[in-house]
Amino acid sequence: MKRLAGLSALAAIFATVSGCGWLWGEEGYFRDRGSDYLAARQTAPMQVPPTVEIRRLDPLLPVPRNVADSRRDSDFEVPRPQPLRSTQEVSEFSLQQSGGSRWLVAQRAPAEAWPMLRQFFEDNGFRIAEEHLQAGEFVTAWQPLDTLSAPMARRLGGRASEQAAGSEIRVRVRVEPGVQRNSSEIFANSALRPTGSTVDAGLAGRGDAGLDAALLDEMNASLARSAERGGSVSLLAARDFDAPSRVTLSRDGSGNPFLSLDADFDRAWSSIGRALEMSNVRVDDINRSLGVYYINLAEKAEGDDKPGFFGRLLGKGKDPEDVEARAERYQVRLTRVAESVQVTVEKDMNTFAPEEVARRVLSMLQEHLG
Repeated sequence: MKRLAGLSALAAIFATVSGCGWLWGEEGYFRDRGSDYLAARQTAPMQVPPTVEIRRLDPLLPVPRNVADSRRDSDFEVPRPQPLRSTQEVSEFSLQQSGGSRWLVAQRAPAEAWPMLRQFFEDNGFRIAEEHLQAGEFVTAWQPLDTLSAPMARRLGGRASEQAAGSEIRVRVRVEPGVQRNSSEIFANSALRPTGSTVDAGLAGRGDAGLDAALLDEMNASLARSAERGGSVSLLAARDFDAPSRVTLSRDGSGNPFLSLDADFDRAWSSIGRALEMSNVRVDDINRSLGVYYINLAEKAEGDDKPGFFGRLLGKGKDPEDVEARAERYQVRLTRVAESVQVTVEKDMNTFAPEEVARRVLSMLQEHLG
């Protein structure tokens, strides 16, 4: 009945509008007013008798002198306004401490934080000896403090213990996905050994809490400055940082398809979330403790899908009943299996999704995990 009433109203509108030119066009009621301001002119100030004492009033909405341009004789499309910045923006980088541990939290995805960290260490004289994107860490080479940049050597020398004098330093930096989406947790652990020592087993040597604290302080300050200047994002890192080393699409004993990811759960969770976003799949909810993404295949993840005028008139679009009627809800579940993670698509906790649906979703994920 609602649709019939909408169609009747639509027919009446078309019958009325077809003979009423006063609604549209340059002289119509619904004409485009986007260029009206080009013809605006300032008028002379209001004059009052000289015997009246008044306080000067500044115009509330003055017309800029360079708006009206006699050389422009065509319509001008008004640009969309830029979004306002919040006056209470949270700092992109902040130091956190719990017990005896300190780390840096970045309000950026690991793939964005990674190139900024490498640049910080290289700019300060550290040499990168090992780099493991899938593990989210890199390790610097053993080197004396005095081989670093002068500012870094001075700051670390002032914070290091007395035993650090004359020693070589090596730093392991680890980047992990943060608790919040698109955030990172950054850890730095230094090790010291006597100069000239041949011990080189991982980070063998004694740690120094003073050096770790100094490194985190310097990273926090430097990354914050870089963010203000507009730091770059490595597209290569974005593609490879949290990508599993191997992704395979297989079937279980019952014929249900699943993805196998050679990665730990944290990296698998992050990479699946990124793959869903790149596949434009709507994620209605998540439960990280259960390892589940709740998706709706009937809706897109991006774009403005609000109904237009005629869509609202006909009762279509964002009506909750319509959204619920066409919903295709499934669960993307991540399960730890030995040293890997298996990804399955389920209708609910006890029922697998139809094979064609599961294979379609898993194939999309696999395409964006490589």
